[in-house]
Amino acid sequence: MDKEILILHGPNLNLLGSREPSIYGSKKLTDINSKLVAIGKENNIGLDIFQSNSEAELIETLHKASVEGVKYLIINPAAFTHTSVALRDAIGAVKIPFIEVHLSNIHAREPFRKKSFFSDLADGVICGLGDFGYSMALLYAIDKLKSRN
Repeated sequence: MDKEILILHGPNLNLLGSREPSIYGSKKLTDINSKLVAIGKENNIGLDIFQSNSEAELIETLHKASVEGVKYLIINPAAFTHTSVALRDAIGAVKIPFIEVHLSNIHAREPFRKKSFFSDLADGVICGLGDFGYSMALLYAIDKLKSRN
């Protein structure tokens, strides 16, 4: 099965489950990823899932995805949402359609979190629904891919 959808998790998401559970929930990233893999298998869609605290590694993964023919991207840029022009430029350059996901409602938090460098490029943004937002994004991406075929 080809890896048709790339799921990118940004910095500090490896700490889910222990990092501010009142904001980010109690599930670990491995729990979220396992659920996403199960949804992919149910729909015969291959996933590639990657998390990094490094902006450079996320950018390199995007470049590689473009060459490998990934058809859709789901990204939680985490703190890079509000700071990374480089990651935004990489997403714009690879031209892979994507959904931006955030566990918390970034619009109900500190003022600096309300600005995203990615939202205007995204097919959609899901925020504030916890880990369920990832499932919603994946189901949407699967639907988009199936409607193209």
